[in-house]
Amino acid sequence: MMLTATSTTSINLKNFSGMNPFRTRRSLLNPLDASLRLLVLVALFLLPGCHTSSIPTLTSSKAFAPLEPEKGVYWGANLDWGNDSVSAFTGRLGLAPAVLVYFVNFPIPSNDQSGLDAYFQQVSQSGAIALLTLEPFSGLQTVTADEANRLADYVAAKNKAGIRIMLRFAHEMNGSWYPWSQQPTACKVAFQRIADAVHAKTPDTAMIWAPNNGGGYPFTGGQYEAKTGTPDFKTLDTNGDGKLDQQDDPYAPYYPGDNYVDWVGMSLYHWGNAYPWGENEVPESTSFIDRLTGNYNGLNGDERAVPDFYNDYAVNHGKPLAITETSALYSPQAGGPGELEIKRAWWNLIFSQDVFNRFPQLKMINWFEWRKYETEISDIVDWTISLNPEIRSAFVKDFPKNKFILGRG
Repeated sequence: MMLTATSTTSINLKNFSGMNPFRTRRSLLNPLDASLRLLVLVALFLLPGCHTSSIPTLTSSKAFAPLEPEKGVYWGANLDWGNDSVSAFTGRLGLAPAVLVYFVNFPIPSNDQSGLDAYFQQVSQSGAIALLTLEPFSGLQTVTADEANRLADYVAAKNKAGIRIMLRFAHEMNGSWYPWSQQPTACKVAFQRIADAVHAKTPDTAMIWAPNNGGGYPFTGGQYEAKTGTPDFKTLDTNGDGKLDQQDDPYAPYYPGDNYVDWVGMSLYHWGNAYPWGENEVPESTSFIDRLTGNYNGLNGDERAVPDFYNDYAVNHGKPLAITETSALYSPQAGGPGELEIKRAWWNLIFSQDVFNRFPQLKMINWFEWRKYETEISDIVDWTISLNPEIRSAFVKDFPKNKFILGRG
C-alpha cells in the first residue's frame, strides 16, 4: 500500500482438485490412482448397455490458474508483522486468513532474511498461502537473471516443504510514489524474468500482477512520475496527444503478458470521497464496484475514462482477480462520521451479494490490518478491523463465511 486515487490537478500521492480446494499447474495423477481409474473405465465399457459417451468427465473443462480455488474467495490479511501475529489476529477476530501478505525488498537483502524466516514459520504453522510483495527499491536494474533464479530456487524449496506462494512483484507500478513507478518497459522485463524463472522451477508458486486503481492516474506530482520527453513518457501516452492524463490507459502499458501473469490484482482503498484526503467520510454507495469497473463518477470527479479492470483483465485475459489490498480510512483525530459507520459501509460494499454475482473471477480479498502514520494526510490512519472490539464484533457479524475460504483457526 502507498497511495490512492486523487484529483488530477493536485499531487496524487497517494486442474484436478481431489479434496484439496487449491488448484495448481500440477495435474499428474498418482500411478495407482491412474491404474484404478483405467480399471473403472474398462469395467464400465464392458457393462451391458454402457457406452463410452456415458462415462463422466474426470476433470473440469475450465483451465484454472495456479492456486486458483474452484469455488470460493480467499480471505486474506496484511498484518503489521512487527507488532502482530497470525495467532493473535485470528484469536481476536475468530476468522483465520487463508492468505498472509508480506512486504520485502528485492533482491532480498541479508538483513531482511530473519524477518522473512519468521513470517514463513507463521505461514507454515497456519497453512495459509504466502503472498510475498517484492519491492525493488534499489531499482529495476537489480532484477538480474541470477537474482530471479535465486528467488525461484528459494520459493521452490518452500513449495517442496508444503508452502504455497504468490509473488506480487513491483506492485502499484502505475503510481508515482515508488522507485519502480511509471517505467513500463523495464518493469515488464523484470516481471517476465522472474516469472520465467519461477514457472520453470515450480508449479506451486503463482505470479500476480497488481497495479493501483487507476482513478487519479497518472498521479501527477509524485517523485517518480514519468518525465516529459522520455521513452517511458511516450509509451505511457497511450492516446498520443503528447501529455499524460486520465485519458491515457493506466493499466495496459504495464501488463507483462498472459504467459507471465497467473493472477491479476488491484490495490483498492476507500481514502475518502473527495481529495484532499484526511477527512472521515462514509463511502459512496457504489464506489467499490464503480472503481473496479471504471464507472466511477462521484464526489471525486468523473473517472469514467479509466478502463474496466475486471472485464479487461479478469474476463478478457481469463485471470483470477485479487483485491490485494483494501481497507477504509479512519483518522482518529479528524472528527466527522465514526469508525464503525465508515468501515462497515466499506466492507459491506465489498461483501455485497452484487459483488459475488457480478464478479465470479474475484478469488481473493486481503484486508490491510495496520494502524500507521500516512504521509498523504500527515496523521495516523487506523485501517484495522480487529483491534477495536466494536468494529471486530460488527465485522464478524457481517462477514459472509459461506463465500470465503478461511485458513486453519
